[in-house]
Amino acid sequence: MSNLESTEYNFRFKDGVLGAQMLFVAFGALVLVPLLSGLDPNVALFTAGLGTLAFQLITRGRVPIFLASSFAFIAPITFGVKEWGIEGTMCGLFAAGVLYILLSLIIRWRGNEALARVLPPVVTGPVIMVIGLFLAPVAVNMSMGLGGDASVVLAPPKAAAIAALVALTTTVLVSLLGKGWFRLIPILCGILAGYLTAYILDASGFTASAFNEFMTERAAKEAAGAVLLPTLASDHLINFQIVREASWFGVPNFSFPSWGNWNWAAVFYIVPVAIAPAIEHFGDVIAISGITGKNYVKDPGIKNTMLGDGVATSLAALFGGPPNTTYSEVSGAVALTRAFNPAVMTWASIAAILLAFVGKLGGLLQSVPTPVMGGIMVLLFGAITTIGINTLVKAGHDLMLPRNMAVVGIILVVGIGGLTVPLSAPINALGDIMGMEISISKLQMGGIGLAGIVGVLLNLVLPCKDCNE
Repeated sequence: MSNLESTEYNFRFKDGVLGAQMLFVAFGALVLVPLLSGLDPNVALFTAGLGTLAFQLITRGRVPIFLASSFAFIAPITFGVKEWGIEGTMCGLFAAGVLYILLSLIIRWRGNEALARVLPPVVTGPVIMVIGLFLAPVAVNMSMGLGGDASVVLAPPKAAAIAALVALTTTVLVSLLGKGWFRLIPILCGILAGYLTAYILDASGFTASAFNEFMTERAAKEAAGAVLLPTLASDHLINFQIVREASWFGVPNFSFPSWGNWNWAAVFYIVPVAIAPAIEHFGDVIAISGITGKNYVKDPGIKNTMLGDGVATSLAALFGGPPNTTYSEVSGAVALTRAFNPAVMTWASIAAILLAFVGKLGGLLQSVPTPVMGGIMVLLFGAITTIGINTLVKAGHDLMLPRNMAVVGIILVVGIGGLTVPLSAPINALGDIMGMEISISKLQMGGIGLAGIVGVLLNLVLPCKDCNE
């Protein structure tokens, strides 16, 4: 085993590039969450780095995990900022971190044995698969020049597909055939190859030609009465304007919770949303355990990883950043590069904090075309799905047994099929009980969080005769 593949913490200056590679992987989602929810992306960079460092301190540098902006909170943050302002919303986000801390105390009290009964491989395996498969459309959409949620066109599809394919192919080839140092940075190589391809497509006029063709087809469809997605596409894939306009140095726009006027309405509105990323936390810790071959559920224990996640989220709220969560795409990058040394995440954290204050570097990262990152994500989310399958295989479960088939099958369909459960009515009712005016609509739970909760409940209530548990 190489020094890099060792799971022991070993901080070395030469691993700085590997840390930057991990930040590259996380960067798109990291800054997208604050952009969509009305927060400062530079603050999100700072709080992601700070939160990951706090997580490493609490887990004693044992787990190679990177924490950053959580997508689960986009809707509640957006509503909260409009309703109560950033300061009021931060009260709710701080409380979400406290919920994680309380969960960690419960786990510490009940022990890992109780946790293993609630979350056996027949539950965690398909939940990990859902993490990868649920995010798969995001990767494909980005590769085809769309936004991750397919709500907007960002680039001409033909040019986007070429850049994404080059990035994906390069990453796969370097991971398979790379020698020495190159074997450790396949993702960075893929990003550079995709970026260079995008530059060539722009410089040669191919992107402009593809854009004109795309707009001509779009005009014809609109004339025929078709309803189309809004478009932000242009005649180039790389936007150097972001780099030119960015300042060399600047302090992020930090905001702080309204301590003197604590907003309980925001607390009761946001805290229930934290259940979903809490469930995802279990899946991500088990996934990284499968990647490295080390049981992080026992050492440092879910009690400490959950505590670290909670402290990271509350810390983020203290500075006006979005809640932090474990990043599955970074775990996929760890699987691909076999960079098991947790100190690599320390470097990623340091890079994130520095980028929060150095605008030009942040602008350069933001200039990486979305399709290039989409091509990389195709591989990384596929890797996460494979880890979930491997969790079931290693556990030796017979999936043809009716109980196992029911648990696994329902988790997959609920998680991938788009089932949602409304949370608006219960939260509004809770506000009435507490004597607070909370009027919200269209707040739902679905995806990974709902799949995890359904899986836990099925595992607890279904009879377990000859089910290989």
